[in-house]
Amino acid sequence: MNAMTVRTPWHLWAVGALALLWNGYGGFDYVMTQTQNAGYLAQFTEAQRAYFESFPMWMEAVWAIGVWGGVLASILLLLRSKWAFPAFLASLIAFAISVVYGQMSGGNEVMGSTGMIFSAVIFLLGLGFVMYSRMMARKGVLR
Repeated sequence: MNAMTVRTPWHLWAVGALALLWNGYGGFDYVMTQTQNAGYLAQFTEAQRAYFESFPMWMEAVWAIGVWGGVLASILLLLRSKWAFPAFLASLIAFAISVVYGQMSGGNEVMGSTGMIFSAVIFLLGLGFVMYSRMMARKGVLR
């Protein structure tokens, strides 16, 4: 074993597992919405479903990057890959673009205060994952 090898802290596994569960749910939401699963979409109002269906193709791509970038980043973090940081960052940037789109397209009104609170939670967790992965990369835990 190399004397310069950095030990993996226990919290990397905890944060990685949390990130994978959180982003995995985002992936589930994406798949259920994209496949127009009637049972899943029943939790949304007609206006909310119409809003999701109105996304232009570029917004669909931004949403996919945000969701699947987060899933990939979580896996990369668990694999101790230095690529976790840029993947988390790309996911967060894509989410930020989707928030701006939501503000410009009336999505915030359609989703209501619950949607805005949920967006704040998504942003804060995403920012936390970006900062954590950056810190782990700088400490040499991610290679």
